[in-house]
Amino acid sequence: MDSVDKLEKLSGVKVFDLHRHHIDQITIPSSRGPEFGVLRRVEDVFDCWFESGSMPYAYIHYPFENKGLFEKNSLVILWLKGLIRLVDGMFYTLMVLSTALFGKPAFRNLICNGLVLAEDGKKMSKSEKNYPPPLEVIDEYGADAVRLYLINSPVVRAEPLRFRKEGVLGVVKNVFLPWYNAYRFLVQNAKRLEIEGSGPFVPTDLATLRSSNVLDQWIHSATQSLVCFVRQEMDAYRLYTVVPYLLKFLDNLTNIYVRFNRKRLKGRTGEDDCHIALSTLYNVLLTSCKVMTPFTPFFTETLYQNLRKACEGSEESIHYCSFPEADGTRVERRIEQSVTRMMTVIDLARNIRERHKLPLKSPLMEITVVHPDAEFLDDITGKLREYVLEELNVRSLVTCNDTLKYASLKAEPDFSVLGKRLGKSMRLVAKEVKEMSQQDILRFEEAGKVTLDGHTLELTDIKIVRVFKRPDGLKDTEIDANGDGDVLVLLDLRPDDSLYESGVAREIVNRVQKLRKKSGLEPTDVVEVYIESLDKDESALQQVLSSQEQYIKDTIGSSLLPSRLMPSHAVILSDDSFQNVSKLSFKISLARPALKFN
Repeated sequence: MDSVDKLEKLSGVKVFDLHRHHIDQITIPSSRGPEFGVLRRVEDVFDCWFESGSMPYAYIHYPFENKGLFEKNSLVILWLKGLIRLVDGMFYTLMVLSTALFGKPAFRNLICNGLVLAEDGKKMSKSEKNYPPPLEVIDEYGADAVRLYLINSPVVRAEPLRFRKEGVLGVVKNVFLPWYNAYRFLVQNAKRLEIEGSGPFVPTDLATLRSSNVLDQWIHSATQSLVCFVRQEMDAYRLYTVVPYLLKFLDNLTNIYVRFNRKRLKGRTGEDDCHIALSTLYNVLLTSCKVMTPFTPFFTETLYQNLRKACEGSEESIHYCSFPEADGTRVERRIEQSVTRMMTVIDLARNIRERHKLPLKSPLMEITVVHPDAEFLDDITGKLREYVLEELNVRSLVTCNDTLKYASLKAEPDFSVLGKRLGKSMRLVAKEVKEMSQQDILRFEEAGKVTLDGHTLELTDIKIVRVFKRPDGLKDTEIDANGDGDVLVLLDLRPDDSLYESGVAREIVNRVQKLRKKSGLEPTDVVEVYIESLDKDESALQQVLSSQEQYIKDTIGSSLLPSRLMPSHAVILSDDSFQNVSKLSFKISLARPALKFN
């Protein structure tokens, strides 16, 4: 029986429901003649998975209706639960029907999810209560955090997941907090502009925004790369690659763009430059929200509702906005590569400081970057030079392309890569790799390959180790190095009296900023900062305040005032005393601005 119409015509009964208790009583005459009696429904029930597998055709009443619609669209994506019965039942039926009827696959793309298990690896059980209540997790961390946690897990690759609340918390800490902090920094400084009399912040439109600042160009390029990547991965139905890329992007936004541009964003390089930086940050945040809306609909809507106030004519909801189109004219691969190289150098130097327990507040005299590629060194000494010096608190930057001046090279075969490939030849090839001379290794790095015992080896087959050669007469506490691949970074760790005052100034600024935070002050809150020496000899502190006056003013937004000038009627918000800070002791007080009478 191939249709309801045919059943009604043969039986003379109007059929409203095909479930067995509605049709068991229906009979039809046998086509062989009246002497053969009537026909009834057979007792057996057809496999229910066949009905499920017929869904793509049945839901639009194909082939009786919508034939053109079905043939035009067909089934694009199928979602399956991670249960074997669904795979060998529904999935199998889909394949059989599509192959038999049309001679082609049942779908173009398939996403099959795995099972979400309890933390102990067992199936979630209501009776055992071995899992946290889903609504409680959502109430505590938000639906977006749960969604991203699952999307970034093995469960979207048809593998099992042991659900852990700590994993959801990790999404909040690593994704939403940095993202929100970048947004909050924008709002605070836009508010500051308005308080200072510049009027409400109106960002320059992305289409007309142009900047000569290399980090502005870089973050615009990184944002467009994010758009391209998410589009590419979604077209391929790879959900699990989005979150790692987003994490990298947010880290770049908060720890590079915002961190390295604090002075610009706070207006300390001029009003026009500040507006360009804030407009850049605004457009980057707006685009990133639009890109991530399918994954974090609630969080992005919250940010968007405030961001849209700055742009007249914006859509009422981010869910009304079109998904961003990538602007290829703003993708600068060369600049992205340059910033990546800069961060490699900075991370290596930070690691040296950590090994020697030298905080960034302690200034150093010199950093040396060694690399055989002139282009790499040009990237570090070009527009990014000042960022390297400021972030590492180093006075001068020196480059060198002679690797052997500061390091000896050692070649080691990668047995995990070469073992299976070379077989019995491995021992002889390994011996020749280890016997490569310094010049052999340099030529190998430049050419990218070498032939040994008839086998061609590439850069991925041989590990090149750079062993730092400390200059004669210097201890490891005076100069140290750190390397990654073919780059080597040296830091001169020797103390210098000329750096003492700038180091103390950074310590004082750090104490002021911590005191502001302790007092619950917003960046837009104006206070007067007073300082008092607690040493018998006040001249050392006075010398620091005098020589570093401009740096302190630029950093905290005001000058440090002698405590003797504090009016008796001043309202003190917070104060604290600090002992033996770079051999100096002092007291800092924060007070509300007050009238001073002569």
